[in-house]
Amino acid sequence: MLGACQQRGYYGVGILPAHGMTPEFMTPEFLDQYQVAVDKAAALGMKLCLYDEYWFPSGSAGGLLAKKFPEALSKRLDMQAVEVAGPKAIEQGVPVGKLMAAVAMEAASGKRLDLTPHVKDGKLAWDVPAGNWKIMIFTCVPDGARGLVDYLDPEAVKKFISLTYQAYYDKFPKHFGTTIDSAFYDEPTFHWVQGGRAWTGDFNEKFRQTKGYDAAIYYPALWMDIGPETAAARNELLGFRAELYATGFPKVLNNWCREHGIKLTGHVDQEEIVNPVGLCGDLMKAFKYQDIPAIDQVFQYGRASKAYKIVSSSAQNYDRPLVLTECYGGINKMPVANLYKEAMDQFAKGINCMVPHAVWYLPEKIIFQPDLSPASAGYGGELPAYNQYIGRLQRMLQGGRHVADIAVLYPIATLQGGYYFGPGKPYEGGVIPPEADYMDVGERLALELRRDYTFVHPEVLEEKCAIAGSEMRLENKVNAEQWKVLIMPGSRTIRLSVLQKIKAFHDQGGKVIATTRLPDTSAEYGKDAEVRKLVEAMFGKDGGGKARFIASPTAATLKAALDDAVPGYDVTFENELKVAGGNLSYMHKVVDGRDVYFFGNSSDGAVEVPVKLRGRRSLRRWDPHTGEIGPCETTALREKDMDITRVQLKLGAVRSVFLVSEPGE
Repeated sequence: MLGACQQRGYYGVGILPAHGMTPEFMTPEFLDQYQVAVDKAAALGMKLCLYDEYWFPSGSAGGLLAKKFPEALSKRLDMQAVEVAGPKAIEQGVPVGKLMAAVAMEAASGKRLDLTPHVKDGKLAWDVPAGNWKIMIFTCVPDGARGLVDYLDPEAVKKFISLTYQAYYDKFPKHFGTTIDSAFYDEPTFHWVQGGRAWTGDFNEKFRQTKGYDAAIYYPALWMDIGPETAAARNELLGFRAELYATGFPKVLNNWCREHGIKLTGHVDQEEIVNPVGLCGDLMKAFKYQDIPAIDQVFQYGRASKAYKIVSSSAQNYDRPLVLTECYGGINKMPVANLYKEAMDQFAKGINCMVPHAVWYLPEKIIFQPDLSPASAGYGGELPAYNQYIGRLQRMLQGGRHVADIAVLYPIATLQGGYYFGPGKPYEGGVIPPEADYMDVGERLALELRRDYTFVHPEVLEEKCAIAGSEMRLENKVNAEQWKVLIMPGSRTIRLSVLQKIKAFHDQGGKVIATTRLPDTSAEYGKDAEVRKLVEAMFGKDGGGKARFIASPTAATLKAALDDAVPGYDVTFENELKVAGGNLSYMHKVVDGRDVYFFGNSSDGAVEVPVKLRGRRSLRRWDPHTGEIGPCETTALREKDMDITRVQLKLGAVRSVFLVSEPGE
């Protein structure tokens, strides 16, 4: 099987332990058979990616974790609430579990009191003052759904590693860093825990050590409105949970992988959901400590399209050269052309490493179509050309520096401030704030206006970006980007320090555009008035600001605002084109000192359109489908005090092209 895969152009594989297989997962017999495969891959000069689990999601070690380390399983946060009219003395039992907080909240005033000191010997005893009060007890209890690890606890995750990653290493250490070059985790998310309420027992202690104050009094905000402090409390608690996930699961895995000479990749579940708070906490931050951010694109063409740029932007924010996609799995009756449609759409949005999830052990037992194995009657013959195509895309677009004029603020403060436990289905994101338009704005930019951009995480904006004249610069070692426009997508809540930096950018001539809703609430306690003051200074008529607010961010209104903000963009399509069955999109990177423009037409029809590239360029046309390199006819222009290179872009249906500058230009 490995030899046949290599003959069709697959030079790396991953082995997915599946239902019904023998021998049993991680038994000595299983590891013996696995070593046969690794040895064979080594003999063929192939690479192997270590899939860390028995099926998915990652975190159960195929049931071994529950058997050997039950204390390491997932936990959740529960709330018990009763309403009491005072004055009266009460005594009530505390539910089994670790007490996180006991809080009383007065109905009329919203006043909250920390009752945690009143809990002794498993009982809460308190003299209730006059008025109507809600008394809430919050406990962290074992959940253990699907036998999954506590993703928020590094020590629990290390026990998972001992049963999987370490066991593989102990069996064939010489292959790590040679034949085995990477490891892959799959679909860890909070929604597996009841209600999506994943929590961990030492949350309060770690919160106090990090934040310098106790969390207890703010726990009610996780279920209900507590007044003016609601958004800030949710940002503090849920933001901290997101940090615990990022440092508790992917970072721990990544550290182990680095220590053993391999790189970590993998993705969470449900990336395309607007609000990730109930799924992984913060989709961008989930990859902060991971060598190769990744995304899942399965079940139907373009299903995760809105999330491609979030994941690739994570790599760009954190200066990672690779962005991986697990693609094709579960797409029934997929046309051969969609092999290329999926690839060019994703690579034009910053993804640059393809993993087809579509090769199975037994053709007669295909679990998820399509079957992209060498023996496949429908796809096998196309694989050599397809794999050469993917190889060329990867060679050209991995690493380097992304070029785009527009930054879009990732509105995690609004997503956290609007989220709470209870309503909605955790698998579908729970609460979706109505103002959260960032994914739609991103799609209009990329696929309708064809103006490339980068999502910038607010922490990255604060810590790694500098204002230079009228530009905002991402000061990474490799991916150093320069933005002329910053878009604040629909937001109710924003961190004051982030807004202050945006205001400084605005004051130095930077262009700021906001959509759908302007923020009026701070992610910090007691800073709402300052947020409103800064917003008024930038967007209000009385404030004299020059920022632009678009209440209805259609393609037309966005285009008008962007055209008014900057006289000429890095790449401009002269004509507005409508395409069907796919997209017309692009990516510009500087790789090894050369400008590399990738244009992909995944639509069902041919396109021809003049394209303007900012700067004076001498270009060659590189065809990723055939490998041919040839001349590219260009016209030099001078417009609005800028040098422009004009190219007549002609692409057939489902075709793509690279335009590459000459060395040293």
